[in-house]
Amino acid sequence: MRTLRPIMFVGTASDVGKSVITTGFCRIFKQDGYQPAPFKAQNMSLNSYATPEGLEIGRAQAVQAEAAGIPCHTDMNPVLLKPTSDKSSQVILNGKPIGNQSAYDYFMGNNRAELFTAVRQAFDRLQSRFSPVVLEGAGSISELNLKHRDITNLRMAQHAGAATYLIGDIDRGGLFGSVYGTLALLTPEERALIRGIIVNKFRGDARLFADGRRMLEELTGVPVVGILPFFRDIFIEEEDSVSLEAKYRSAVTGKVNVAVILLKRLSNFTDFDRLEHDPRVNLFYTNQPDEIAKADIVILPGSKNTIEDLLALKNNGVAGAIYSAHKRGKTVIGICGGYQMLGETIEDPDHLESAVEAIPGLGLLPVRTVLQPTKTTQQRQFLYRAGTESCTGYEIHMGHTAVTGAPRPLVQFPDGRTDGYFLNAKCWGTYLHGILDNATVIDDLLAEYSSPSTGQPFDFRQFKEQQYDRLADVIRAHVDMDRVYASLRL
Repeated sequence: MRTLRPIMFVGTASDVGKSVITTGFCRIFKQDGYQPAPFKAQNMSLNSYATPEGLEIGRAQAVQAEAAGIPCHTDMNPVLLKPTSDKSSQVILNGKPIGNQSAYDYFMGNNRAELFTAVRQAFDRLQSRFSPVVLEGAGSISELNLKHRDITNLRMAQHAGAATYLIGDIDRGGLFGSVYGTLALLTPEERALIRGIIVNKFRGDARLFADGRRMLEELTGVPVVGILPFFRDIFIEEEDSVSLEAKYRSAVTGKVNVAVILLKRLSNFTDFDRLEHDPRVNLFYTNQPDEIAKADIVILPGSKNTIEDLLALKNNGVAGAIYSAHKRGKTVIGICGGYQMLGETIEDPDHLESAVEAIPGLGLLPVRTVLQPTKTTQQRQFLYRAGTESCTGYEIHMGHTAVTGAPRPLVQFPDGRTDGYFLNAKCWGTYLHGILDNATVIDDLLAEYSSPSTGQPFDFRQFKEQQYDRLADVIRAHVDMDRVYASLRL
């Protein structure tokens, strides 16, 4: 195996582009004949994924592994925090939940030392199998009140011996202050890890920033190794639901209007990326009853706090709008937590997610759910509606859902077991994330509203591979790769 030292991408703040740039470098190293693997010690996200072993990691690291051309593994994201409320999160260690903690207990408690040991061990295992390991930081590297408990950023870079690159977002403004201030707050030992600066999301002709580049290098003493352009025409799955703000669109004429209910604790929003790219579809996120009324198809997505999100839907009129859509003959489906909400009741006797022990569901499907401490995480192959085409998806949930009426499963697994409930073509639910990545499911969902797609079927996997290559091309064109490689040679 050809070897390079690890590389790490850290930021001046959250949402400066660390995940996308890490993804692009994973693809570049794969193209150049190396065996890269992504690593993020701690991720906070409701967007997660099941590994082939049936364990849970952040979706971003699964995407980065896909760009690297390898199966995802828990060593790529040993600690995952999934917020259950504004003040607490479920803590997942090495793919398995170890309980819920308040933000104060998690960030201020003594267990951080144990977690840091666990993430270093995960990194060491990963580095023994891959090279280079491409590390991603979290948030800002200069949060002074948290830095001594950090398990994600520069303490991890020091352990890895990683050549570290600082990313600043010029589009949000204040680039000089954010980059200079970030570096000024580092210790001399930490500053020595920084090998370069990447200016991200530059609009226009980068030659206009020539003076700015020189000034930034003079101020910081650190070379600017790249100025990446702002782009919207390359699709890379988003890590955080912050991106959904750009998708608060409304119904349009001439397309099938699909409304995804915008939940406060919405999880796995990437379930709808494939559907969104279908040329027949106008997909938008909303929590407005009047917008829901304009939709042809309404989807209740997953949630990390199903009961609390269902309570909110009942209080803001959205539950009534969903019920009305169903009565008017519109299509209403639920995925994971949304499937639970469509049933008769949801019970939480152990208070896993809420202080509320039981709540009536929307009553559209004859199923009842009990939340349980054991989490199901598994990749799945299945047949949809007794068809013959093999489909894929994955499960991540803590509830057991029992059918109270006649069994009408939506899908069947190879071992004969089933999942979901199929009331009719316009109302069904399932625990399977990724079910809408399958063309046969999408065609069936849209059949009532649109003719089958013509021409070559849309291959979502091939599309994503093309996007990784396009991202790699952009980075190569705007980053001094010779300089980056020089910093990585052992």
